[in-house]
Amino acid sequence: MLQTSIELLSALGHAVRMRRVIQGWSQAEAASRAGIGVRTWRRLEADGQATVETLVQAAIALRCEDNLQKIFPAPAAANLDDLLQRQAAEAARSPKRPRRPRPTS
Repeated sequence: MLQTSIELLSALGHAVRMRRVIQGWSQAEAASRAGIGVRTWRRLEADGQATVETLVQAAIALRCEDNLQKIFPAPAAANLDDLLQRQAAEAARSPKRPRRPRPTS
């Protein structure tokens, strides 16, 4: 079902509020944990209005940060060559782990 931006923002604010209430936190405590002002937190809950940075801070405070990366998933690969190119690019971006020295006998 398609939703307007206002409907999505309202649903987001409601979800933030419900998560906070389940944690048993006041708005002031949640804002403090997120490192943002209480008025900013109230605005986030009331109508979903926030900067992306504020949203990320709130998600971290509410322990929902893992789901943020799922907002914009990569499109499916069009073919095998595309998939292999993506995998190679991802491998190049991943930090290399230092190799453990082999035990000597």
